[in-house]
Amino acid sequence: MSTPHLPRSFLLACLFLRASLLAFSQGSVTDYAPITNISCPNVSSDPLIRTFTPQNQTLHPAEEAYIGTRESSVLPGAWSDWIGNGSDIGYNMSDFQGSLPKIGIAISGGGYRAALYGAGVLSGFDARVEAAKKAGTGGLLQVSSYLSALSGGSWLTGSVYFNNFPNITDMVYGNDELSGWILDLDLATPDGFDLFNDENQHFYGSIVWSVMAKAALAIDTSITDPWARMISYHFLNETSRDNFFTNDSAHGAGQIWSQMPDIPAFAQHQVPLPIIMADSRPIGDNSTGPLPPGPTVYEITPFEFGSWDPGLSAMMNLSFTGTHLLNGQPDNDTACVQRFDQAGFVMGTSASLFNQILDVATNTLNGFGEDGAGLLYVLSRQLQEVRTRADDVANWPNPFNGINPDTFEDSGSRWLELVDGSTNGENVPLGQLFVKARGLDVIVGVDASANDANNWPNGSSIIASQNRINTILNTSHQGFPPIPSTEEDFISTGVRQRPTFFGCNPTQTPPEYPILIYMPNSPPLTGDNPVTNTGTFKLSYTALHTQLFLEQTQQNTIGGFLADSNIPDPDFGKCVQCAAIDRARFRLSPAPARSDYCAQCFTHYCFDPSDPPSSDELPGRKLVFVDPQPTGFSKIEDLFKDHKAAWIGGGVALIFVLIGLIGFLIWWRKRKTYVENKRMSKILDDAVARRHLLDPSATDYESYEDYLKDTLSKEG
Repeated sequence: MSTPHLPRSFLLACLFLRASLLAFSQGSVTDYAPITNISCPNVSSDPLIRTFTPQNQTLHPAEEAYIGTRESSVLPGAWSDWIGNGSDIGYNMSDFQGSLPKIGIAISGGGYRAALYGAGVLSGFDARVEAAKKAGTGGLLQVSSYLSALSGGSWLTGSVYFNNFPNITDMVYGNDELSGWILDLDLATPDGFDLFNDENQHFYGSIVWSVMAKAALAIDTSITDPWARMISYHFLNETSRDNFFTNDSAHGAGQIWSQMPDIPAFAQHQVPLPIIMADSRPIGDNSTGPLPPGPTVYEITPFEFGSWDPGLSAMMNLSFTGTHLLNGQPDNDTACVQRFDQAGFVMGTSASLFNQILDVATNTLNGFGEDGAGLLYVLSRQLQEVRTRADDVANWPNPFNGINPDTFEDSGSRWLELVDGSTNGENVPLGQLFVKARGLDVIVGVDASANDANNWPNGSSIIASQNRINTILNTSHQGFPPIPSTEEDFISTGVRQRPTFFGCNPTQTPPEYPILIYMPNSPPLTGDNPVTNTGTFKLSYTALHTQLFLEQTQQNTIGGFLADSNIPDPDFGKCVQCAAIDRARFRLSPAPARSDYCAQCFTHYCFDPSDPPSSDELPGRKLVFVDPQPTGFSKIEDLFKDHKAAWIGGGVALIFVLIGLIGFLIWWRKRKTYVENKRMSKILDDAVARRHLLDPSATDYESYEDYLKDTLSKEG
């Protein structure tokens, strides 16, 4: 744990000693530190920066090779496993060999909610999941070429890859090899809200040691760094319940994004290529709210860091990020940095929303509740120990310093300030999948946004992406398909509550835009109580809630919808297959007609702007979240809501029981009085008889009470 009163030189010595002592274990939490002052490549022959224009975009050679190898050696078999010969949907798949569509999946932000929702959707598209395979949706994941993500979706993505592409259930719950996400331990206060108990202090001590190791190398840190380390404890599979509050492992500190190609599933081309998205706050802006669409949007692949935005159009070799460059040149031949792209820091950068919620004046984090106290406590300890330049953003050395000074807003800056990828309103990272050089035909938008009072999406993210692509990115990206024009239209048409296909009927060949399969987080189609519309700042989930969340999401994913019904569509899987294969028709000459089967599917699931659907077709959808494990008064309240008829019936029955009991007590009391009177009467009769035997002239009494009164008066 850190000791603020000690000299900095002593602290550094402790860091190196600690790293040495743990070198023979499972790594050290200080592995979070990059490696600095290493020899740079000859940038004349092996440049670290590549530039292009919107008109001459090219993919990184390693990305092009990965996608090409996957398309030639993996995807044909995956398509065959998913669709077979195509006869079930009215096609002959052999006609499409060599022209199979290219597909990408985009997973939105939204904290744990987004990670869980994205996991449930991927499970519904995974051929390894029996229910998904049977429904016909299982297989879409296997034929996809790209997986883009931001914020909470990036946590899921990092977990998928650094855990070697496991089944979702194994990844989340754990198995003999995987520890699982351990979501019941709070992200920021894992041992409860007492920040100063021993376990929390051990946890915070390790977090601060990690950040100090990075800052000791003169690399500016911020609140994003402890945030990144906390995320790593849950998603990078070096943390178990047994070692959570110890330093028996590095807790993911040494896992590097640019080393992802060494992971077996990646090396065997079994997975889509991942892309993580982050926004930028222009240097000097100091914005503490949402950003306009103008600032540069960055992406991180296993090979590069940079942007396709026309204003920058440049990429940096990811393994050397962290290196300060000017016009593509390092400060000197040994000024290069590696291992800056720590996996947790990449995920934390994409989820760095603190510029919007950190109130420096009052030292509060709006929205986090008591969890915010833990984050602020770690930040305060960090600031006592290390230097920092901007507390509320992710600080990245700017490799594009001097590049495109006329169009790139941060060309004159030595640093970049990166923030949550949804800060400009694009919570679903669609832009990276619309890049022209990638040439995607089908894009799946997985939207776990929380836009309304009940934490459901309202389409605002999709609208923001359409606006940005149609204006700022119109030269660098494909066109965007027709969608409802306003959030109100997304609500009234019902497309925010069910799967919808956008862009089914292009007017050009080749099509001017890809098909967009929209998968919004929505209430259960069965009419059950929803458990997936939780808050973005909810930082722990019970095991039961996690299970119900994933099950509910997967059921919606494989179920589609039937109009005016609360039962799944048994044909939805085949309709997804129709949408996935449709663009292959346009690569043939002449293009064959859409099959009759798929035409029916498109009538049901495609959005037609001239004849929009209505939310009235979706009866019985419950919008209000119901806690599956309520506590306290809310537990009683929710229990009454869930079993209202039973409670009313039970109350009526209780009233009748009480009436019966009262009646019995009245009868019992009268009976007791009657029996007592009978007994007293007998006593009186016996007494009178005895008196008459002794004294025939004795007085007769009307009652026993009269007898007692007379007796007492005679006895004085």
